[in-house]
Amino acid sequence: MTDEIIEVRNLRMEDYDAMVAVTRAAYAGIGGLPWGLQHIGKLLDLFPDGQLCVTVGGQPVGFALSLIVDYARFGDSHSYEDITAKYTFNTFDPDGDVLYGLDIMVDPAYRNMRLARRLYEARKALCENYGLRAIVAGGRIPGYAEYADRMTPKEYIERVSLKEIYDPVLSFQIANGFHVRKVLTDYLRFDAESKAYATLIEWNNIYYQEKPDMLKRQHSLVRIGLVQWQMRPIDTLESLLQQAEFFVDSMGAVRADFVLFPELFHMPLMAQFGDLSPAQSIRRLAEFTPAICDRLSQLAVTYNTNIISGSLPFLEDGHLYNVAYLLRRDGSRDEQRKIHITPGERRWWGMKGGNRLKAFDTDCGKIGILICYDCEFPELPRLLANEGMQILFVPFLTEMRNGYMRVRMCSRARAVENECYVAIAGAVGNLPKVQASDTHYAQSAVFTPADFAFPGDSIINEAAANSEALLVAEVNLDLLRTLHEHGSVTTLKDRLPGLYELKWLG
Repeated sequence: MTDEIIEVRNLRMEDYDAMVAVTRAAYAGIGGLPWGLQHIGKLLDLFPDGQLCVTVGGQPVGFALSLIVDYARFGDSHSYEDITAKYTFNTFDPDGDVLYGLDIMVDPAYRNMRLARRLYEARKALCENYGLRAIVAGGRIPGYAEYADRMTPKEYIERVSLKEIYDPVLSFQIANGFHVRKVLTDYLRFDAESKAYATLIEWNNIYYQEKPDMLKRQHSLVRIGLVQWQMRPIDTLESLLQQAEFFVDSMGAVRADFVLFPELFHMPLMAQFGDLSPAQSIRRLAEFTPAICDRLSQLAVTYNTNIISGSLPFLEDGHLYNVAYLLRRDGSRDEQRKIHITPGERRWWGMKGGNRLKAFDTDCGKIGILICYDCEFPELPRLLANEGMQILFVPFLTEMRNGYMRVRMCSRARAVENECYVAIAGAVGNLPKVQASDTHYAQSAVFTPADFAFPGDSIINEAAANSEALLVAEVNLDLLRTLHEHGSVTTLKDRLPGLYELKWLG
């Protein structure tokens, strides 16, 4: 038997007699009543792709039936008669969002061949290919009859989920990635083995996206541009902005979705305040921040890209903050203030840390921005990951290689811990007339999680160390969705909130 060819294909009307025989064998414990010929004919007329058959050596031995429904019409408290419209299947909606499993059965003589798993996998492929949100079904719990006198259905389901009890249906469904949404009562009234109870089970399509606005950009591949900025003497703000536009123009030519500048990349302008103390001169430098933001915002719109400004000093109520600005291509803006201030920033400049953290929505997914030192505190990226962050941008400014290595190694760890991409961009070169920012070391890069779908060293691309450069890297957001559900390890899913938790108190 096991040497014969196994095939999953669409159901045909000529399979009906075999289906009747399999139904009677598979459901002998609850009567084994087969579907009527008119029912199968109606399903094949409405939704032929959703009716599946598995064959062994050409013999049909397993079947799966399904419909597409608008699930909001029914909610979680429906009956089998509700979802099938009393077996008329008038509930079928080609524009619906859920693939509803009506039945799945395998001839008991073939159950050691894992044929039901093949039918489940075919259903999942169908759900993904049709762009549906989920698979939902009412699942029998035939093992419950043995325990009904000493535990509730809820307790039974919890014990099965913990693998303390084996249920021939529910245990298999959980092993195939389904989770229980709720307990249903009077779902199949004739199911004595399940005492008429059922589980409402669901499998979520991780690739599902709501119906898109066809006039807006939709991305799974996102192109990131990093500016490894050369610190050189610059006399005027206009000269600095012309240099910035050169880089944005270059990134626009390759259709970059994001352009990331380094932390405090405009420090060359501070040389003109060399007769002042570092704390006084950086406050004078903050006077340029509104003009720089305005020009970068204009460039974002002009070159159709999202710009992360690196960071710029900002004075508010007498306090000096280090602020990164997100300047979207639609003209909107957001900001993220540096939260952790280094001892040098406090000593030289009197900087103050921010107290807000946010994951930002963009037309290329949800992103986070952490300025330099902030990436060395794993709590912040984890909080952003909890908000759905897919790409973390880290503009940095480091004087020596050891400082750079802290940023690099921590950023790589953040990519693994939070199943996200991390892009870092820094400045290189020297500024002899600028106190507290005279030497710079950087090697900009884009890091990935560590799993089969990503580069073996978890680096998509990196610039040459300590030389001016533009770096472009393309990341695939779909790979993150796959990693979250099917990675060799699933870090975010395997956290233990019953033992520990992280809360933002800012």
